[in-house]
Amino acid sequence: MLLVCRFAVPEAEVEDFLARAKHALELLTAGPHCRRGRLSRATDEADRWVLIAEFDSVPAYRRALSPFEVREHVIPLLSQALADEPAAYEELWDVTGGVAERRDSLVAKDAGTVRLGEAGGPATPRH
Repeated sequence: MLLVCRFAVPEAEVEDFLARAKHALELLTAGPHCRRGRLSRATDEADRWVLIAEFDSVPAYRRALSPFEVREHVIPLLSQALADEPAAYEELWDVTGGVAERRDSLVAKDAGTVRLGEAGGPATPRH
């Protein structure tokens, strides 16, 4: 599972943002199911940044957000991310050394049409 959050950070706020993002990534990656975290700056737009964290699964990502210190420091930072696209992505292909491994989706095929309280679980995963 990937968490991908894009930010627009004015130059005057970069140092504060860097400190907050570093702390957020340290908290997230200290958990047992966070594989790694990264912060990158765009090469063609100096005010654009992306924070990426990789988790073992969607449930692992949700659990990683539950500790108090994470809610206190990470959630406020993530709430400042640009909101024009989704931030959570599930991994469907894992390719290492030229070998591709397919992952089943944990999201049901009818997830976009089922209302709250109607779902019983993903009988048929979407692809």
